Amino acid sequence: MGITRERQFWIWLVVVVVAISFIVFVSSVLLPFVAGMAVAYFLDPLADKLEEWGLSRTLATTIITVFFFAAVIAALILIFPLLQGQVIGFFQKIPTFIENFEVWIAPLKETLSERIPSEKLQELSEASKSYGGAIVKWLAGLLQGIWQGGLALFNALSLILITPVVSFYLLRDWDKIVSKVDSWLPREFAPSIRTVVKDIDVTIAGFVRGQGTVCLFLAVFYGIGLTIVGLDFGLMVGITTGLISFIPYFGMLVGMVTALAIAVAQFGELVPVVLVLIVFGAGQIIESMFLTPKLVGEKVGLHAVWVIFALMVGGATVGFTGVLLAVPVAATIGVLVRFFLAQYLASPLYSGNTDSSDSDGPS
Repeated sequence: MGITRERQFWIWLVVVVVAISFIVFVSSVLLPFVAGMAVAYFLDPLADKLEEWGLSRTLATTIITVFFFAAVIAALILIFPLLQGQVIGFFQKIPTFIENFEVWIAPLKETLSERIPSEKLQELSEASKSYGGAIVKWLAGLLQGIWQGGLALFNALSLILITPVVSFYLLRDWDKIVSKVDSWLPREFAPSIRTVVKDIDVTIAGFVRGQGTVCLFLAVFYGIGLTIVGLDFGLMVGITTGLISFIPYFGMLVGMVTALAIAVAQFGELVPVVLVLIVFGAGQIIESMFLTPKLVGEKVGLHAVWVIFALMVGGATVGFTGVLLAVPVAATIGVLVRFFLAQYLASPLYSGNTDSSDSDGPS
């Protein structure tokens, strides 16, 4: 007796639940493995290209892995001392920024005090302090959760040692792993599953490879641009803005507001502030008109709100590892929803049509 569709559904549901439970259970040690998988996935097309040129998979993997991590380490050695000094200097100057901001906003406070009764102004001040404290507390809790879920339990040394090893073996055996998993697919549904997985791969590749390249470019562009403008901590703000630009709109807005606040406190003049706006405007024009259409295109199909929601859920549930997994999971869910929606729209359940042979009675 064959397995019924209903029983197949419950079997797959149990498999999915067990897989999710396992990921949550081992989330504290997943970070270097997820990072290694992301690196291998990112570099797989390059390994395939070297294979086409006649290199063995092992040799191609060795060359790519060595050059990739050598470039990452060299960049960290060059940039980290500069960033470290800017981060320390930024936190040291926060009291000065607050004082300058209070001086800048003093005329506005005087205008408000003339037009708003003192009682209402006091209530407004207390409310702003309360909400401001709540926001700071929420941000601190989020950062603490990300820290505890990631680097605190599996420190930077483990990342440095384990991620390259995981990347090498996964990149070397990537095609074998894909072939083996394909051989495990249920034969009846294998063609449909391959179609769905191909769509998922296109979506994730467009975002991870395409958007990742865009973020790296923006980090370099904003870092150099703000440094040339003369903005204090411009390298730190620029690189951070570029790296968080994978969060639609949020990354650029946070970076621009931060840069403008520093510019107002530092210069107190209009021209440098305009130059900061020009840097961000130029970055957005290059991204929207050239980089995103060329590297990402329309194939991603991930709505900005869906990406932000996935990142927040991932960070809140399993920390920094969840942030890394958020976009692939969101892409997978999005493709599956579109697939099942297409099946539903093509089914009699949606149209109400039934097979004519079912309604034909005996003549």
